[in-house]
Amino acid sequence: MSDAAQPTAAEVRAAAEAVKAAIDRHLDAVERRTGDDDPAVYDAFNALAAAAEVYDELLYERYDEVTPFEIPGADDSLPPYAGPAEPSALSVLIRRDYVVAEPPRLLAQAQRLADLDAGPGGGQDTAPVVGTSVHAALGVLFGEYEPDEIASRHKEFGLEEGDSTLWVSAGEAPPEPGEWLGAPFEDADPELVVCRFDVSAVFDEEDESDEDFAGPVVGSR
Repeated sequence: MSDAAQPTAAEVRAAAEAVKAAIDRHLDAVERRTGDDDPAVYDAFNALAAAAEVYDELLYERYDEVTPFEIPGADDSLPPYAGPAEPSALSVLIRRDYVVAEPPRLLAQAQRLADLDAGPGGGQDTAPVVGTSVHAALGVLFGEYEPDEIASRHKEFGLEEGDSTLWVSAGEAPPEPGEWLGAPFEDADPELVVCRFDVSAVFDEEDESDEDFAGPVVGSR
């Protein structure tokens, strides 16, 4: 960036004063909050995040320096929350991606489980045989273990983690039994998401590219 395009020292100082004022407004809103979903606190939080981002950018452009803190800003992947203020029901939507990185390990683990299920008196003739079928091995594995256990032991099963996301969505009442089983993710409404947690290698790549610039980060709602 050229010197002509750099912000002035006065502009950086003004941005710093704006952050100080935003901190005071945020603290005042927190002290006066009327509930967990007080809009004044939400607005003050976003104003503080925006002021910190401006200051961080100007500080870096003018002095090639960064701030020692990270303030999460608004999550651009989600619209403003429009659900009930006091949810009486929740839906947890989870997606985890895996790569079958070591098929022989997966097949061996699945066959071991199949042999255990057959019991000591089952014998080779009655024991389920996974053979070389990855499809059959996955069926055995996910039929035996809960998804959370597979997530914690994925390397043991020859799997490699990919992206994952978890949405906690609010509702007024639980759905009727079996109501959504035909299309479990069809009615996922981003405006009802209370919080969201994403895991992806792309975030690691962004961290590496931003080693010299620790700017504000996007956080979950």
